[in-house]
Amino acid sequence: MQRPPYPVDRASLRVHQEQRLKGLVDELLQKNAFWQDRLRRHGLGSGLKNLDDFSRRLPAIEKSELVRDQQLHPPYGSLLTYPLQRYVRMHQTSGTTGEPMRWLDTAESWQAQLNVWRKVFEVAGIGPGDRIFFPFSFGPFLGFWTAFDAATQVGCLTLAGGGLTSQGRLELLLANGATAICCTPTYAIRLAEVAARMDIDLTEAGVQTLIVAGEPGGSVPAVRQRISKRWGGAQVCDQHGMTEVGPVSYANPNHADLLHIVEASYFAEVVDPRTLEPLDDGQEGELLLTTLDRWGSPLLRYRTGDLVRISRRPPQELGFVDRALEGGILARVDDMVVVRGVNLYPSAVDEVVRRLGGVAEYRVSLHCSGALTEITVEVEAAEAGANGELPADLSRRLEAAFRGAFQLRIPVTVVDSGSLPRFELKAKRWRRLV
Repeated sequence: MQRPPYPVDRASLRVHQEQRLKGLVDELLQKNAFWQDRLRRHGLGSGLKNLDDFSRRLPAIEKSELVRDQQLHPPYGSLLTYPLQRYVRMHQTSGTTGEPMRWLDTAESWQAQLNVWRKVFEVAGIGPGDRIFFPFSFGPFLGFWTAFDAATQVGCLTLAGGGLTSQGRLELLLANGATAICCTPTYAIRLAEVAARMDIDLTEAGVQTLIVAGEPGGSVPAVRQRISKRWGGAQVCDQHGMTEVGPVSYANPNHADLLHIVEASYFAEVVDPRTLEPLDDGQEGELLLTTLDRWGSPLLRYRTGDLVRISRRPPQELGFVDRALEGGILARVDDMVVVRGVNLYPSAVDEVVRRLGGVAEYRVSLHCSGALTEITVEVEAAEAGANGELPADLSRRLEAAFRGAFQLRIPVTVVDSGSLPRFELKAKRWRRLV
């Protein structure tokens, strides 16, 4: 199955986006109860003039509004454009940032998402003859479902690893000669740890590419380098998306710190998360996305909660038509905590931990002391000493690294190996203690 032709320059991309959005708005005004009311209330009842008019008139929409709509109109809300009989897939958000939402797709909307993943694979150099291993449980959240279906369309042998232990997954991966893996950054590291305990040399496993998603680690240099080293120098490509919008980006193979938005499928804006005023390229802000192809369950100017910075470098100078996000997803707007006047994001803490090295797993605890929030960190050492003792200086070195990065004293405790939880999907390393 062929993908639609991709715009060849920024001008044709702009025309493509405007045409798709005009068609979408016209369709919604006729058939989508949720968006009919919203579009008409904000002066778009006669259709769309252009992208600038669209951004100026239509307010951004928040996840809480979608959750409320599903509560008022269970189980799927009023956002569906077509009769229920048209829909063929149901997925739901993971619930890591609030109450889960159910999301439906028509066959056409589903194929539009597969087209994005086909571009991800193409840019990563994955195609016919590759064997892609998917070591995740195929549950109701979107996860790698779209990647799995898209891999079959590009002619890959797809290997499903759901329902197996990590050891069983490694055995399946090796027995079938997998050349690529799709998983979270955390689980790529976890599989490497299990392989080491099994005396498996991953440098000879034949895995050439790992596409990692679900967490920001794939764009964190220290995490990416750690994964690559443990998998014998394999290429590590970041990717991101959300259940409610679908797969969004692909990694630049020549600039590992850049994620390109698939702009033929998304109209992307970056705004100040407090004022929602538009920001220029190079400024850090919240990513808004409009789904140009997912007409069955569309979102217009959706607040993703992702903090990003669009590169000032011309996209075609980077080898692509699509604009790029520097450092991928920098953080989540709602993940920030203030510790003694310092803004802390989980991705920044993760970068410090991974850059230091010597840490197998860690957990961050937030404590409320009066009106103040305090933070402590527990870590497992990556390697035990000859007699099983843990490195005595690990906590000291990590405390010094935190102090240098954040100008904060963050107590670090080294705990027994295997005492902290491991994660197959999105890692939940931060917890708030009463």
